[in-house]
Amino acid sequence: MSTNNNPEHKEGKVAKAIEQQTAKLPSDLFLWAALGSMAISLTLQLTGKKENSQFVGQWAAPFLLLGLYNKVVKLEGSD
Repeated sequence: MSTNNNPEHKEGKVAKAIEQQTAKLPSDLFLWAALGSMAISLTLQLTGKKENSQFVGQWAAPFLLLGLYNKVVKLEGSD
């Protein structure tokens, strides 16, 4: 798929295994998870549970980052 421009830097066995498994997940799964966490956060905010709302609301960014990582692995592949 992609060529490794720097053969001195290779992925380890664990990273390769994780990338192979995460590449099986659809990328939009992470987008829906981020949107869902925002919706749950809004619901919690409206019901007066502000601390829980802030906690759940912070999940959106990591979900989006995981989705980006998933997309890069699918497009570029592992070593």
